[in-house]
Amino acid sequence: MNGRVIETPAWPGTYGDEAKPRMGFFTDTSVCIGCKACEVACKEWNEVPAESLGFTGESYDNSGDLGANRWRHVAFIEQKVPVDGVAESAPDSWVEEAARQQLVDHGLEPHDDDSGFRWLMSSDVCKHCTEAGCLDVCPTGALFRTEFGTVVVQEDICNGCGYCVVACPFGVLDQRKDDGRVWKCTLCYDRLLDDMEPACAKACPTDSIQFGEHDELVERASRRVEELQARGQADARLYGHDSDDGVGGFGAFFLLLDEPEVYGLPPDPVVPTRRLKRNWLAAGVAAAALAAGVAASFVGGET
Repeated sequence: MNGRVIETPAWPGTYGDEAKPRMGFFTDTSVCIGCKACEVACKEWNEVPAESLGFTGESYDNSGDLGANRWRHVAFIEQKVPVDGVAESAPDSWVEEAARQQLVDHGLEPHDDDSGFRWLMSSDVCKHCTEAGCLDVCPTGALFRTEFGTVVVQEDICNGCGYCVVACPFGVLDQRKDDGRVWKCTLCYDRLLDDMEPACAKACPTDSIQFGEHDELVERASRRVEELQARGQADARLYGHDSDDGVGGFGAFFLLLDEPEVYGLPPDPVVPTRRLKRNWLAAGVAAAALAAGVAASFVGGET
């Protein structure tokens, strides 16, 4: 790691003596093949308990969703895509061939009805928000911001109150049923301390999960979106890279090929504690005004 210093106000409560660059994930869903190697690597390295879900009825995805026992989850979304842009006056054989070629050019598999389908696969994870509601509401300090800008739960301090669960706008945080404590992705904090890549990114065979300095990842992701749009993927967009969004931007952001809702992600996430400080300040001012009024009434009564 190099010694580039991050601004102190960005990481209130950061642990560690030496400031580090903010580290994060850029997940390029356009190259995810749904192998779930990231899920397996995460479980193995972090010793996350195994689950036996069996057939879920949700396409080919048998792992359900993120939770205390699944810190990485690959979503499988099957989409049927119509083919357009072929002249109606063209011969049927030409139309069929052109349509099929158009599917191939867009990375889709052809169907007999000249439409196609594609898999939208995305490896979801904790977003390590810049403005993390889970940090704001934790009463024990079990959640803390590391020197890498990531958010980590200390399981030996967590008392299982569950406040952070409802404070997360993505529904990432979850409690284990056996003891009620919260568990989630740590961005492999122990590996970062040894200058090692997180297990999921290390295991990804297509480089869909990319790890590095956050600012560099945003630049790389922006170039990737431009590249895909130039190839005809007009719906390619970044999700979670904008520091002006409702959570101040994600530490783990995504390149999507459709609307966030299609992937089960909120379109406009807002941290519920964003106005907490302002509300407390307003309450303090009101309390002071009330106290002043009460004191004034006593003074007035005495005179």
